[in-house]
Amino acid sequence: MIRLYARHNITDQARGLFFEMQKWRCKPDVETYNALINVHGRAGQWRWAMNIFDDMLCAGVPPSRSSYNNLINACGSSGHWEEALKVCKRMTENGVGPDLVTHNIVLSAFKNGAQYRKALSYFELMKRKKVKLDTITFNIIISCLVKLEQFDRAVETFFLMRRNALDCKPDVVTFNTIMHAYAASGKIRDARATFEMMIAEGIKANIVSYNTLISAYASLGMSKEALETFNLIEESSFRPDIVSYTSLLNAYGRSRQLDKAKEVFDLMSKISLKQNTVTYNSLIYAYGFAGCVEEALNLFDEMKHVRVQPNVVTICILLAACGHCGHPEKTDSIISLAASQGIQLNVNAYNTAISTFMNGGMYDRALCIYGNMKEKGVKPDSVTFGILINGACKIRSHVEAQKHFDEMLDTQIGVTVEACTALIDAYAKQGLLNEAELLFSQMNTFGCSPNVVTFTTLIHAYGTAEMWEKSYSLFEYMEANNIEADTIAYSTLMSILNKGGQFEKVLSVAERMREKNITFSEATYFEIIAACSK
Repeated sequence: MIRLYARHNITDQARGLFFEMQKWRCKPDVETYNALINVHGRAGQWRWAMNIFDDMLCAGVPPSRSSYNNLINACGSSGHWEEALKVCKRMTENGVGPDLVTHNIVLSAFKNGAQYRKALSYFELMKRKKVKLDTITFNIIISCLVKLEQFDRAVETFFLMRRNALDCKPDVVTFNTIMHAYAASGKIRDARATFEMMIAEGIKANIVSYNTLISAYASLGMSKEALETFNLIEESSFRPDIVSYTSLLNAYGRSRQLDKAKEVFDLMSKISLKQNTVTYNSLIYAYGFAGCVEEALNLFDEMKHVRVQPNVVTICILLAACGHCGHPEKTDSIISLAASQGIQLNVNAYNTAISTFMNGGMYDRALCIYGNMKEKGVKPDSVTFGILINGACKIRSHVEAQKHFDEMLDTQIGVTVEACTALIDAYAKQGLLNEAELLFSQMNTFGCSPNVVTFTTLIHAYGTAEMWEKSYSLFEYMEANNIEADTIAYSTLMSILNKGGQFEKVLSVAERMREKNITFSEATYFEIIAACSK
């Protein structure tokens, strides 16, 4: 009976019957303990699982490999990867060798604890120990690579599996993960092609497969394609679930089809599918970024009445909507709403609030929010400092920008190329070219290399100072170092060359753009016409 309760995740009854057994002087065996540890692990009650394991030892019942595996899984699936490792160590010390299941559970523990690089290191250790790997192993590793945004490595591993070069074939989980990887990197066509490849290879799609594809289309507001995939679910043996409906709603919201988004939302109520926090967040996003901030705030109030708990993502969406629609004055009231709901702001929420005030020209108010952030013990990240430096740049204060940059260095969170670029821009706008050049030359020592935006910023600074030769030389240096110039970089250089009377060079740069298939903008054509008219 305990095993039956465990199989159906009925934790309390399984535990109750276990204690009843002991009243009847019926001694549980190792399989009984294993079932009880397993059911508590699946319920996320890892401490209970640990206590039951200790009771088993006290009762003189020797734990089996399955006992340890169940306990490691209980800790790891709850995000307690350190505890999982302790159990694994305890296992080997007691003379029970780990098997492939154990190794896969440890990998999952690292993944669930967001320790993706540790998972990759452990995977390399498995290979060195010549552990025979299976599809589950590679699925976990591919998932970790996707989380680390190492999409190329994830796809490479996937194709090695397909060619059977790794002695195991991809399954539906593998395909779903790769579809997600393509979607996250904006390669929606590849995500669709992966879905079709899976079907062609005889692997039956599951509801996650369809939802992943709908979500991919939704991220780009491709509502027509999202609806077509949604309809495929209804044609299959599956029924759309809350994720399916929420993703379709999101697709309509991101394509500014508010009526259809609300229609999907209302349909969920009609079919007794209760909207959750993610559903409300999607509709709030749709209204907020369509300029309907009041409607978005009304939805937030509605969440309280229908007992759907808003979260910090809800607050981030509302704050971002205020910034997008030019209503920074609503930011304080939204932060107060968060406090009234017991929602603690994270670094993303504070960054959004600071950015909203900065974009609204309210620099002092943004600094006040930054001060509150530090008082609450929320550590700023590189994005925070990028926003602060950009804000200082907008008010043309290189002193303030430098202060934020120095603080960024002191926190040792890592200097970003965006922060350096913003400070170079601040220097340039004050005519401090020497300081701008010095920071540009120091970027590699900070662990970040100038990108095309950085180069364009300094090229523009030289142009403002009527130093076209330096602008041209820096542009040539950029291309020589394999940094591809974009339309803005070319247009900026052409404008500088025109002002310096270098009309032939303008036409030469335009020809280079044509050869490299760089898109011409209106500014590009304007500079070409200006050069030809001289």
